[in-house]
Amino acid sequence: MGRRDCHNRLSDGVFMKKFWAFAAALFLSSAALAAPADTAKAVQDYAKRMAMLEAQDRDQRAAAIRGALEDNPGSPFIGHPQADVTIVEFFDYACPYCKAVEPRLAALVQRDKGVKLVLKEFPILTKQSMVASRMALAAMKQGKYAPFHLAMMRHLGPLEVSDIEQMAKASGLDVVRLKRDMNAPEVTDEIIANFNQARAIRAFQTPAFIVNGHVLGSESANINFPAEVAAARKRANP
Repeated sequence: MGRRDCHNRLSDGVFMKKFWAFAAALFLSSAALAAPADTAKAVQDYAKRMAMLEAQDRDQRAAAIRGALEDNPGSPFIGHPQADVTIVEFFDYACPYCKAVEPRLAALVQRDKGVKLVLKEFPILTKQSMVASRMALAAMKQGKYAPFHLAMMRHLGPLEVSDIEQMAKASGLDVVRLKRDMNAPEVTDEIIANFNQARAIRAFQTPAFIVNGHVLGSESANINFPAEVAAARKRANP
């Protein structure tokens, strides 16, 4: 039912845009007749309601595909497989904000054994991003995804193919095999699945985070991950 509702909302996107445009015009034309202070408050209240509705919509979309987000066997993860809180991250190796948040996530997973971090390769920024993601997913076949992933996340400056290959070698990977495996159908399937999941939850930039089905709307620098984990546990056990 959830998947069908999600599909219907997507197909009705044009209608919904026209509806909200009409509603906004009607609301603002009425508000313009009020006193300036009242108008400002009315606009703020309207913006808050719209933000709340958008957040609810994102969470509903995430709920519809939560299994694919959290338990796709093709998606690598760090942490305990039976964790009670799952953080899903859509990221790009060329994204400085993804790299900035990585130490906090790594520390959280290390400290809290009840947290699992699912890593969604989402190469949207550069050509090198795609190469990095393909090689990272291929590294799973050699059992060395985690060290290779961390090496690329901690790399400073532009990411070139030569850098990726050097870090792969330093991570103990067979680079010749890696180059062959990076074009395997399952690697392509995982990247396509990630793009489809990101589109489904309206994630169009990196990083994007989902915690136990709740899509975080704050900028990554402002996210208090321990607090979000605690809130997820409270929602699960009110």
